[in-house]
Amino acid sequence: MEQDYHKTDIIIIGAGPVGLFAVFELGLLDMKCHLVDILDRVGGQCAELYPEKPIYDIPAFPVISGQELTDNLMAQIAPFKPVFHLQQMAESLTKLDNGNWLLTTDDKITIEAPVIVVAAGGGSFMPKKPRLDNLEEYEGISVFYSVKQVEKFRDKNLLIAGGGDSALDWTLNLHPLAKKLALVHRRDEFRAAPDSVNKMRDLVAGDKMKMHVGDIKELHGMNGQLEAVTIQKRGEDPFKVECDTLLAFYGLTMKLGPIANFGLNLHENLIPVDTEKFETSEQGIFAIGDINHYAGKLKLILSGFHESALMAQQAFRYVYPDRKLRFQYTTSSTDLQGKLGVKEEKVA
Repeated sequence: MEQDYHKTDIIIIGAGPVGLFAVFELGLLDMKCHLVDILDRVGGQCAELYPEKPIYDIPAFPVISGQELTDNLMAQIAPFKPVFHLQQMAESLTKLDNGNWLLTTDDKITIEAPVIVVAAGGGSFMPKKPRLDNLEEYEGISVFYSVKQVEKFRDKNLLIAGGGDSALDWTLNLHPLAKKLALVHRRDEFRAAPDSVNKMRDLVAGDKMKMHVGDIKELHGMNGQLEAVTIQKRGEDPFKVECDTLLAFYGLTMKLGPIANFGLNLHENLIPVDTEKFETSEQGIFAIGDINHYAGKLKLILSGFHESALMAQQAFRYVYPDRKLRFQYTTSSTDLQGKLGVKEEKVA
């Protein structure tokens, strides 16, 4: 378990724009960060839901896409070398005898830190699950909603469900590894990139994989091990498809998730904070961005950036209780410029 334990200054739950900018503000004050996010990439909603959608209210950028904003933030925080734990959910949080917090993910990674920062947007992205009897019995054994280790699917009789980019991308990526592979979607039209759809159809035409039209109605197996599923197309008789593994890509939804069990006072599934430090009802736990609530709150990225800066000032006092906090400007502080790896510009 040694390799699954980490100790750091700050744990940030959520790797969206606000969580990423928090790394910058905390890094300027010599605090190291680990970030946990359920998605397989950084950027939160900007990267997952609208990477190409233009954003018009980021200061100094008349227009910038969600992905461009994410890329710029990643470049900005690169000097501080944050550690990312992606495709993992912050499952539980406990207070240790030494005053620190211990966060455990659903992958059983444990991270210890004196400060927790919740920057989870509207909550965690949760996979949309099919409404099937006994689904929980198979989850994590033979039914999955993401690919964390490609090798896990080698030599499997794999059924992939869904019609978006994730379903088609993993169909093409896992096809060379799987013993057999089939795709099921409720209709013979897809929301994925046309090139991916064409490549999938070529595999089907070459009898290298199967494609079924219909909905999964029933799972068959024992002790969590899938053996087959029942598929039915509207107006037609159901039929069985043998498989030992199901990858379901039905999209994502936003839920507060396990954060609701962290012992924080909640207001309509949001976390109340003060407007001086953006601290929650629990000392050492902060909430920034769309997940928090206070009088006059505006759910804007730029508001989250402001909250990050004030949060970092108080977080410093928990991480370095014996050090004096000295406020500095990046434009004039050679110390801060050194941390950022830049040289002071000389005025002619």
